[in-house]
Amino acid sequence: MTDNDWLMALLLDIHRGLPRQGPGDDASTLRALELCADLPMQPDVLDVGCGPGMQTVALAQATGGTITAVDLFEQFLDDLRDRAVEAGVRERIQVMRGDMHDLPFGKHSFDLIWSEGAAYIMGITAAFQSWKEFLRPQGYIAVTELSWLVPEDEVPREAFDFFRGEYPGVRNVAGNLRRIEDCGYQIVGHFTLPDESWWTHYYDPLAANLVAMRSKYALDPQAQRFIDDSEDEQRIRREFGDSYGYEFIVAQLVDEDAPRRRADAAPTFREPVAMPEVGTDEGVGPSESGPRELG
Repeated sequence: MTDNDWLMALLLDIHRGLPRQGPGDDASTLRALELCADLPMQPDVLDVGCGPGMQTVALAQATGGTITAVDLFEQFLDDLRDRAVEAGVRERIQVMRGDMHDLPFGKHSFDLIWSEGAAYIMGITAAFQSWKEFLRPQGYIAVTELSWLVPEDEVPREAFDFFRGEYPGVRNVAGNLRRIEDCGYQIVGHFTLPDESWWTHYYDPLAANLVAMRSKYALDPQAQRFIDDSEDEQRIRREFGDSYGYEFIVAQLVDEDAPRRRADAAPTFREPVAMPEVGTDEGVGPSESGPRELG
């Protein structure tokens, strides 16, 4: 097993069973959705990096449309399937294992692209540029993006060093809005996730998992250091949370040349590309990944 395989297996184990894989809550999801004022009655929605899909189900319930939910990890997609069945919306959620760097959809397939806490994997500029082709004219993208909430030179050094190490692309809110506008979008609205969004469905259940992982990996010093870092992240949030947060940003595509949106047009797919199993060396690189399942 390579170091990357080991780390991925540990991450999946630590995050097993969490309601969300990052900060968020249904109220914030619905608040952002309300900013998408002129969606069709039953929109086609793409949820990129859906994780276990709490927001996916909320979108299905609120829009009455079809949601295509994509994530790299089958473990999270299984959680989503169970959640969708329980909520009675399974027939309107298509579940796909795939890589956000190489999505298989045709041009102008979606009215709305959603990504809570996941666009950072590509970087916000790359995500907005790459996903643009999948949007119908005047389509929307809604993301949550880690952002400084104070001037960069006022961010406490410990928080600055930690998050710059985890995500070198982190910027202040105004900087993120400019980057999105430079990609050909207009900002419809934005707001900061409330502090409880970090805890109720993410940090609190994660803390319980970390206690169990301490025992499970008691003889693994590398795992113990990783658990230390995860606990340290929560301490930093408690002490310095006023200086950074997740900003929910909703933007609308500015594209005068694309064909008019059709409310009755279903998403189209490119020819699928075989995808290696998670845990193999090949399964890590974005250029080698593609869709595996449409369920």
